[in-house]
Amino acid sequence: MGKTVRSGDSELVILRDIDLEITRGEALAVVGASGSGKSTLLAILAGLDTPSAGKVFLEGHDLFSLDEDGRAALRARLVGFVFQSFQLLPARTALENAMLPLELAGRADAEAAARAMLERVGLGARLRHYPKHLSGGEQQRVALARAFVMRPSLLLADEPTGSLDAQSGAEVIELLFDLNREAGTTLVMVTHDDSLAARCARQIRLLAGRIAA
Repeated sequence: MGKTVRSGDSELVILRDIDLEITRGEALAVVGASGSGKSTLLAILAGLDTPSAGKVFLEGHDLFSLDEDGRAALRARLVGFVFQSFQLLPARTALENAMLPLELAGRADAEAAARAMLERVGLGARLRHYPKHLSGGEQQRVALARAFVMRPSLLLADEPTGSLDAQSGAEVIELLFDLNREAGTTLVMVTHDDSLAARCARQIRLLAGRIAA
């Protein structure tokens, strides 16, 4: 699989010759320097970006044989996300943010399920708080609750501790691995932190858009 984009009169190669199989339930870390293609790889695995060549299969589904709506429906059902910048909706409370994927899926138990997941991540007393009234660590816990509330098959985490101090980051990572283990979720995590990457069962390093040998 590869990804190139036009840059003026030339082509810029972002990913080249990516051949990667991720086993169900595996925890995989993707490491590499800034600009090596890590976030682009994550976006393609989610169907949020399209490869220039090659195919991506998610639980037997050829992602890019589907149209955009089809990919969005598959993503909503199978994929959870945790971002460095939390990506919470500022006008929604912690509970409303965690409910969002359940509401989009038409789940009648959205509030109860989101409440239970927020209690699981230690935010049972913060349900009605808006993101601006939560610490960075608490916001990322809401993001974890939102990501896991649908019990996704695949969790994609892009620098999940990048905006947190050391203590909050360590707490969030412990929680992420605990939730991942409880749910049996496949984890793909982009990180620049080699010690964090070492906690995953497997690591790959991207170097100038290729998987380094």
